[in-house]
Amino acid sequence: MAQARVGLVGVTGYTGMELARLLAMHPDMELTRATSRAEAGKALADIYPFVRGTRLGKVVITAPDPGDLAENCDLAFLAVPHGAAMDTAASLLEAGLKVVDLSADFRLRDPAVYAQWYALEHRHPHLIDEAVYGLPERYAARIAQARLVANPGCYPTSVILGLWPALAAHLVDPDDIVCDSKSGASGAGRKASVPTLFCEVHDSFRAYNLGKHRHTPEIEQELGVVAGQDMVVSFNPHLLPIDRGIHSTIYTRLVG
Repeated sequence: MAQARVGLVGVTGYTGMELARLLAMHPDMELTRATSRAEAGKALADIYPFVRGTRLGKVVITAPDPGDLAENCDLAFLAVPHGAAMDTAASLLEAGLKVVDLSADFRLRDPAVYAQWYALEHRHPHLIDEAVYGLPERYAARIAQARLVANPGCYPTSVILGLWPALAAHLVDPDDIVCDSKSGASGAGRKASVPTLFCEVHDSFRAYNLGKHRHTPEIEQELGVVAGQDMVVSFNPHLLPIDRGIHSTIYTRLVG
C-alpha cells in the first residue's frame, strides 16, 4: 500500500514538533509538506535535530498555501491555534483534502457552547456536524470514514478514557464526578507567557482555571454521550513542574 502524503500546518509549536516526531517513524505516512510563516525556507532538520539523517530532514518548510497542500498531500494535520484552524480546515476541505484538526475548533458539537467557552463565534458551524471526535477507542469506525477529525484535548482524553468503561457499565453515579488532573508545562504551548516561565513553574505546584477551563465542556459532552444524559463534572486542573505528561485521578461513587 502506498504511503499517504501528509501535510503538517504549524510545524514549529510543541504539537507540530511532536507530530513531526511521530511521522518520522510512521510506516504508512510520508510528510511531504511542513508549513510555518516564521520559519519558511528552512529545512526541517534546521529546527529539529531529531529528524537529521531521516527522510524528514530535507523537507523544506513553506508558508501555508491551501493550493500547494492540496496538490502535494492527501491529508493535512492542523497544529495551529483555535480560531485560525477553522478557516484553514474549511479551505483545505474545499480543496479536497482530509483534515485532522488538533485545535479545539471542531470538538464541541454546539456552536453556542464553543462561543461561550472560547469567546469566539464559530465561522464554519456547518462543518461541526461533519467533524468526528477523534477518540479511536470510541469512534474508530467513523474516524476511518471521516473527512474532518477533531483531535481530542489532552485532559479530556485522560478523563474520558478513565471514566468511559464504568459509565458505560452503569457502575458509577454520573451526577457525582470529580476530576483531579495534572499536566506538564508544555500543554500551554510554546509561546512565552509568565505563568509557564521556568522560575514560575520550577519547584512549584498549583491549580489553575478552576471552574473555567476550556476542556470542561468537552469532557462533559463526551461523558454525556456514554452516560446518556447531560453531565456536570468538577474539573480541577493543576500545573506540575515537569515538561510533559498528564495524570488524572477521578473520584465518583459506586452505584448500589
